[in-house]
Amino acid sequence: MDKLSNLAKFKSTCPFLGRTKTSTLRTLCTSASPRFPTVSKLTEKATKCPVMGPALQIRSKQMVAGYASLAGSAEFAKIPEHQGIKPSAVDAQKCPHASKAIAAARMAEELAQAKKAKAAKAAAAAAAKPATAAPAACPFHATSASEAKPKAKTPGGFDYEKFYAEELEKKHKDASYRYFNNINRLANKFPIAHTGNVKDEVEVWCANDYLGMGNNPVVLETMHRTLDTYGHGAGGTRNIAGNTGMHLALEEELASLHRKPAALVFSSCYVANDATLATLGSKLPGCVYFSDSMNHASMIQGMRHSGAKRVIFKHNDLQDLEMKLAQYPKETPKIIAFESVYSMCGSVGPIKEICDLAEQYGALTFLDEVHAVGLYGPRGAGVAEHLDYDIHKAAGQSPDPIKGTIMDRIDIITGTLGKAYGAVGGYIAGSNDFVDMIRSYAAGFIFTTSLPPVNMAGARASISYQKEYNGDRQLKQLNVRDLKSRFEALDIPVIPGPSHIVPVLVGDPALARLASDTLLAKHNVYVQAINYPTVARGEERLRFTVTPGHNVEQIARLARAVDQTFTELGIKRTSDWAKLGGHAGVGVADPKDVKPVWSDEQLGLHDGTAPAVLHPGQKRVVDQRAVQVTREKFNDLLGPYVEPTAASPEVLKAELPLSAPLAASIPAAVAAASA
Repeated sequence: MDKLSNLAKFKSTCPFLGRTKTSTLRTLCTSASPRFPTVSKLTEKATKCPVMGPALQIRSKQMVAGYASLAGSAEFAKIPEHQGIKPSAVDAQKCPHASKAIAAARMAEELAQAKKAKAAKAAAAAAAKPATAAPAACPFHATSASEAKPKAKTPGGFDYEKFYAEELEKKHKDASYRYFNNINRLANKFPIAHTGNVKDEVEVWCANDYLGMGNNPVVLETMHRTLDTYGHGAGGTRNIAGNTGMHLALEEELASLHRKPAALVFSSCYVANDATLATLGSKLPGCVYFSDSMNHASMIQGMRHSGAKRVIFKHNDLQDLEMKLAQYPKETPKIIAFESVYSMCGSVGPIKEICDLAEQYGALTFLDEVHAVGLYGPRGAGVAEHLDYDIHKAAGQSPDPIKGTIMDRIDIITGTLGKAYGAVGGYIAGSNDFVDMIRSYAAGFIFTTSLPPVNMAGARASISYQKEYNGDRQLKQLNVRDLKSRFEALDIPVIPGPSHIVPVLVGDPALARLASDTLLAKHNVYVQAINYPTVARGEERLRFTVTPGHNVEQIARLARAVDQTFTELGIKRTSDWAKLGGHAGVGVADPKDVKPVWSDEQLGLHDGTAPAVLHPGQKRVVDQRAVQVTREKFNDLLGPYVEPTAASPEVLKAELPLSAPLAASIPAAVAAASA
């Protein structure tokens, strides 16, 4: 990886660095050149500079010469064969010196190509234009003619570009500017990803693909079969392009998951929340929303768009909620909007108690299970299901409501397909008339292109698989416990919570960003900093998400990396916060006992049925029964699944459908996991 460099000290001497925004420099630093993959975009740009260009050429030659002297042919030939490295060109990459020499040579070659390309371009330009005197100064002193120039301000008009720049500068000054890293998760190596350079691999520790279903074999197999059958794209809105069989089947799967009469799929859960709350609030006469203070932005936006009154109650504070409910007549339409798992702090809403208050004061309940579906409950329906774990487990896959259960008492459930299910999209579930009203009135549903069949097929396959197999949920929770205990032993300040979220308090926006950069640059650990406005100022944090795909060595290595980073940057630990009286639940004098949502019994720790944690080299379990059940659900639309026949690679490539290699990987994955 092109390691992030401190370029600030050169801004005063290099005009290009001086006038280029920090965000732009960061992107150039961390993105590989599309033409020369071994160098960054910034390095490629520097080859055009009369100062840096020659310096880069000299340095690249020095690198090649230096590595060649360390790993010359004579020395390379003497490498002992018992080390597993034979002196051949094919195995040169196994030697660190030889591989670095090759990389240095490649970099030198591409720098030379960049220089030649620049020279050829300049020659062509010179031939096309009248001869002019060459500028003596650095070309970066003036804006390149090829660069886009801001639109000239109309005399007396508003300066829009200045406004944009000033707004961005505010974000930079308070350290809340958001940086997006180039991270590309690898299906065959999850939780490994590569950066802008495809050869530069890092471990992902903050993805919301909580269960790694984005690369589950039966999900990918189903998507390939759907792509071959229905192609790519939805063709428009559902009103124009029509309701496909995949739409209807996915909504039936979701309704069954939550044991509700109906469900409706949206392009995302942000849209689902916004459209549903905006529609309800605008249609219910005199509606009043009661909103938890830590609700997601999509819920807040939907309530604002409705025009209805919004009353905010303190986070998870039942006494405050009841006091505010009591101020309105029982006949006034009311909706209590809250979440099951709050994703930035890891707290869990008091669902049962809020249902009690809703019934007492005549309110509807709107529960966002976005960070819980797939992760809680015996079938993955969320925390509402998990609270009646044994009852729902005994009911199996029946779609019928179970009267008196907490999930049945919730009026409206919203969830996502883009987190634990590893797909994309969002949905609502509730009564038939409620869902039909939203379908008929919500602009965010009516006027939006629907999800393509391939995405819906993948989402449905993921939901089906997770309804049948509990092991991924259990293993994830075991890994979460492991990481939290390691952090606690190292005095790393984890904000306490009963869920799978592992938020580590930093308390400073610049330090949080620097910690994220340091972990990526020095330890190949990718975790994003969470700053304002996502969290309150002074509560900036790193938010770690552990998956069932992380092995014990990766978890141990992460804990050591975070420990070293906290020491290097002088970030406060739990004991430091305790000396200050505590903050954000960390280091408080009388901490409350936090009981995990998943009990030891539910994890299989009492009866020995808990899934085994992974060790380096081991593959994840792929449950064959869940695979078979999932395949059969697509028989009506895709036809029965046919196992690939044994054949040579050439025959497979020529005759079998695209899904065959993925399908073949399922029994192989099961065999590898049980070996």
